[in-house]
Amino acid sequence: MEKELENVATANGLSAVVIPLLKGVLYQLDDPSLWSVLLEMQSKVRDYVAVLGLDLVLDEAEGYAFLRSRPDQEDGSTPKLQRLIARRPLSFPVSLLLALLRKKLAEFDASGGDTRLVLTRDEIVELIRVFLPESSNEVRLIDQIETHINKIVELGFMRRLKPSSAIQSGRGSVFEVQRILKAFVDAQWLADFDSRLAAYQAQLAAGSGEPADA
Repeated sequence: MEKELENVATANGLSAVVIPLLKGVLYQLDDPSLWSVLLEMQSKVRDYVAVLGLDLVLDEAEGYAFLRSRPDQEDGSTPKLQRLIARRPLSFPVSLLLALLRKKLAEFDASGGDTRLVLTRDEIVELIRVFLPESSNEVRLIDQIETHINKIVELGFMRRLKPSSAIQSGRGSVFEVQRILKAFVDAQWLADFDSRLAAYQAQLAAGSGEPADA
């Protein structure tokens, strides 16, 4: 009887952790108690999601965890599974802004200051506008950049914050750059940033909208 109760408790604990992970990123700050359960059961979680063709990516130092689809085996030894975590096409401006935010995050970490990178909408606009084709319509350009920002918020790489009175006067919305961005844009990627940026600028100047995978 005790063994059965233990199995039920384990199953309930797994469900409590896996279901939120299937919905999106789990952050330590958002739910410390659930995070503790995840750390305690991470081996069981890894085994469980492996059956679904997924890997658990967990960064204790940064305080986030998410599920990622396992790469297909090229030798055909494992049958291909339908992806539970779909690849999402990104436009070049969105990819460019993600790269710029990742570089900003690296510079921020190197400064040894606060652990949270918070930027206003105007600061993000200035970050990317110098790399975009010039436009005589300022309002339209800002609207386009805000669309890219909203896409990044939707993807979970930034979080919209309630602005404080100190920065509320005409500087637009306030965003926190989520540290999970480091898992998708790694150090090697950053090392090639300049050459990638040149490629982005060439594509943008040519007006190409060919998508890149996230």
